[in-house]
Amino acid sequence: MSFGKTVRIFLPDGAVTGIRHAEISNRTGQALACPRSRLDELKDWPEAAKPGVYILFEARLGDSKPKAYIGESENVADRLLTHDRKKEFWNEAVIISNKDDNLTKSHVKYLESRIEALASSADRYDLDNGSTPTLSSLSRSDRDAMEELLEDIRLFLGTLGYPILEPLLKSAATQKGAISSVAEGGASEELTFTVHGFVAKGVQTDEGFVLKKGSTASKTNSDSLNNKLAKLKEQLIADGRIAVEATCLRLKEDILMSSSSYAAALIAGTSRSGPQSWFASSGKSLKDLEELASESTNDVAGT
Repeated sequence: MSFGKTVRIFLPDGAVTGIRHAEISNRTGQALACPRSRLDELKDWPEAAKPGVYILFEARLGDSKPKAYIGESENVADRLLTHDRKKEFWNEAVIISNKDDNLTKSHVKYLESRIEALASSADRYDLDNGSTPTLSSLSRSDRDAMEELLEDIRLFLGTLGYPILEPLLKSAATQKGAISSVAEGGASEELTFTVHGFVAKGVQTDEGFVLKKGSTASKTNSDSLNNKLAKLKEQLIADGRIAVEATCLRLKEDILMSSSSYAAALIAGTSRSGPQSWFASSGKSLKDLEELASESTNDVAGT
């Protein structure tokens, strides 16, 4: 059973784009987000002068997948001010440490390896790490404590605006709020869109609509296609996230779209209504599922 969490974020100068400190009540983990332009201020933060893990983030500009770098140090502030300050791509660092000073070199090496593995699996960022960090050997109790801390780290990063550890498609257990869950008792039901011989699979999520890897799409665009979408398709091809084949385009990875209509239009190469284009295995359209979900919500509210 999952429980709600409260993440407290302290803004020392009241700026949402400045330094931010995050913590969870009654937990020992903490996170410190620092813009690159303000690294010199880390000397005033004891939280940064501890053993910990840090992630360097590139700003999301345009539709390209941003870069990230995951590292560890026994004094993160010193590491950022010397070696990793020389890296060019990043604009903000997030530092993870512990309030009770119990993290050792072995602990942070373990966390670094696990965070890198989770970030690689989620595949939201292009990792700039040259090699895979080694997973240090810990006792069973220490390993379980680090896995518990990893859950807090996931919350910190997501709340600070970096869902680097969040897979685009979550398990059925974590997607209980999906439309198909409410309407048909399932979770994250796969939807299908077929047009002119192209077949695409997708899932409605809390973030938008995920087009699934392996979906095929039109190589051509009509005049009705949104110019932004046409440019996005070009960018996805240039990035290698969509491959050009003899008769179609094929998605090489899951791709998050803002809406089901944008997803359908990207596949068809022409303006489309998402709710009327995507269908569940039951034969119901996404529009039908949305109406059923609305009716179910109204019934619950009226009881």
